Amino acid sequence: MNEPILHRPGGTGGSWANVAVLVYKQDDATSFRDVTRQVLFDDPLLDCQLRYFEVGPGGHSTLERHAHVHAVVVLRGSGQCLVGDTILDLAPHDLVHVPSMTWHQFRASLEEPLGFLCMVSAGRDKPQLPTADELARLRESSVVCEFIRA
Repeated sequence: MNEPILHRPGGTGGSWANVAVLVYKQDDATSFRDVTRQVLFDDPLLDCQLRYFEVGPGGHSTLERHAHVHAVVVLRGSGQCLVGDTILDLAPHDLVHVPSMTWHQFRASLEEPLGFLCMVSAGRDKPQLPTADELARLRESSVVCEFIRA
């Protein structure tokens, strides 16, 4: 039988004590700014992974899409996210559903970090970045164009 695991908040900001703070992405450090992640839960029997992301003030995640869905729960701070062609204002306790193959990006406000939990499939696919043509289509909307960082 597996031993129970308890992760408690600790350290700086919204991080969890005794859980490694990882680089957001290893392969493309130019598509995001000031983001860290922690893997809080990863059990193959449930086939999901729960991660905590912290986006520093004025920082942003990568503009990307995947075949898998995301469930994102904001724990602290404020900011906005792009889901498809919609910009959503974010506050603690908001739940954002990111459907499969939908462009998305998260941004923290300039004043404070944005911390959120993200539940995804453990066997998830690799992120897809927009091609030049896809980015041009996204930028046809002035609201989306103003929001995205790519």
